[in-house]
Amino acid sequence: MFCDPAFTPVVEAFRQGMGRGGAALAVTAGGRTVVDVWGGTADEGGTRPWGRDTVVNVFSASKGVVATVALLCARRGLLDLDAPVARYWPEFTARATVAQVLSHRAGLPAIRSPLPPGSLYDFDAMASALAAEEPWWTPGERHGYHAVTFGWLAGELLRRVTGEEVRDLVAGVSGELGVPDLWIGLPRREAHRAAFVLPPESPAVPGSPSSRGGFPAAGSPLAEAMADPASVTARAFLNPADQLVPGVVNTGRWRAAQIPAANGHASARALAALYGGLLSGDLLDPETLARATTAHSDGFDEVLRGRTRFGLGYMLPNEVRPFAPRAEAFGHSGAGGSLAFADPVAGVGFAYTPNRTITVPAGPDPRWPPLLEALYGCL
Repeated sequence: MFCDPAFTPVVEAFRQGMGRGGAALAVTAGGRTVVDVWGGTADEGGTRPWGRDTVVNVFSASKGVVATVALLCARRGLLDLDAPVARYWPEFTARATVAQVLSHRAGLPAIRSPLPPGSLYDFDAMASALAAEEPWWTPGERHGYHAVTFGWLAGELLRRVTGEEVRDLVAGVSGELGVPDLWIGLPRREAHRAAFVLPPESPAVPGSPSSRGGFPAAGSPLAEAMADPASVTARAFLNPADQLVPGVVNTGRWRAAQIPAANGHASARALAALYGGLLSGDLLDPETLARATTAHSDGFDEVLRGRTRFGLGYMLPNEVRPFAPRAEAFGHSGAGGSLAFADPVAGVGFAYTPNRTITVPAGPDPRWPPLLEALYGCL
């Protein structure tokens, strides 16, 4: 473990918020690692200590990783962000651009027809279904969180322009950073390092991969949308139904699959290095990063039924998920409490990766504010 003495309050906040299970926390500042700590336990029974090499499913924090790969392809001239998706993916029928896919404006957050069992694990089947799907709104006119479809849409685009699977592209970025433990689909040889994801401790929106059987507050707009099985919200979270199987995220099938929006496995160290690398210019040029972190979607979210903000693949702090104190921050949260982001004003990269699931339909995870208050107090 490592902590710059100036950031000792951050580590103290981390330890005080540990509770059941385990977690890791990493922070970069000014291009160097100032915090790299972990603690608690990584197994279901609470007997295996969380170690330096423990990784955990970070759920939608995966989206920020996939977005970075897409932006790298744009920087290298392989992908034109303003081009129609069909230029690279001829079977794709929606009139959406690459930027609209990345900013949740493509109108494809869900598939209407019920998908057969096993679809969640079949990347090709999901990509084909989305290519044929009629958008829920005219692409570009509105936005709505593409909770799971984002990964198949972006992943297939990346495969078309590079000839490589998204899991291999992410592994390449991990190697470029010189930091291991950044995966889309955990290789079976690494499965023994994965922390067990503990079940949720509070009611949750049904259908998020870590929440099973909970519901948002009765009478809320999200609850009303979820109650209508034909709504875009319900379809986004409930189709395919494989993701509703209790404990699915701890199965070998889930861990090994290629579900780019939801089954990234990582260490906090790797995620903090990714966002630190973005700030330092090691991965993207300033112009590409500035465009990617500008709000392309800002306002009412057709899926989450609240106000959200997104750049090109990165979530920006918003009313539904206020994950950082500054509007300039960019990154992504994940179901159950994982969080990774960069703050270009403060010059910090931050990553928190727990296995104790706390599901909050709106607002910050209760473990985040003490960590962030301590961090910004040290800057």
